[in-house]
Amino acid sequence: MFGRLAQLVRALALQARGRRFESYIAHQTSLFDSWAELVQSLVTDGAFRLAKTRIEEDLTYDVFDTDMGWVAIVASDHGVVRASLPEDSPELALDYVRPEVVLAVHDPRRHADSRALIMAYCAGELIDLVDIPIDTRSATPFFRAAWDACRSIPAGETRSYGWLAEQVGNLKAARVAGQAMARNKLAMLVPCHRVISSSGALGGFGGAGLPLKLSLLAMEAGRQSEGNH
Repeated sequence: MFGRLAQLVRALALQARGRRFESYIAHQTSLFDSWAELVQSLVTDGAFRLAKTRIEEDLTYDVFDTDMGWVAIVASDHGVVRASLPEDSPELALDYVRPEVVLAVHDPRRHADSRALIMAYCAGELIDLVDIPIDTRSATPFFRAAWDACRSIPAGETRSYGWLAEQVGNLKAARVAGQAMARNKLAMLVPCHRVISSSGALGGFGGAGLPLKLSLLAMEAGRQSEGNH
């Protein structure tokens, strides 16, 4: 199927070369129709496979209160696929983990270990959430590598987007590394709050904004300092 799509796209490019766009559209209607039909089938089939996979993997979720607010997590058998930042209510936390939570079953017992670690972290304890397994199979290889690198940043420390790009193997991809942090679906488990700009500016931090990012960094730095005494 993907080979056919590539052939059609290549044919479009070759036939469009040197022609006026309007004339090309007029003479290639059937080809465009075939291409559109193929793309639609790919999208539909892909969406079906994604939903089927999620159902077969028996996604489960939990939502719980912490010292910083309500947190929701959704997980497969491979690890957490989505996690919220601390929110003011369980409803807001669950909204944060859509659409995955729609296909998940509420099963707090399966999340006992993750819940305990997150609650301890939010209480200011010297906890490393890297011990919680995550499932990033649906992400691009670059995003997975960027998230893994982010998880290696010690609590209480920060790194730049340039450093993150370097860890992934592309020094010029700082902007893409920033996108990986912006699209991070695993709040706190992938600690994107520890990534800042090369100038030292904090940058963005999802819907929670800079106050929460600053609060998390200050909390981690404080407990690291206490742990060293």
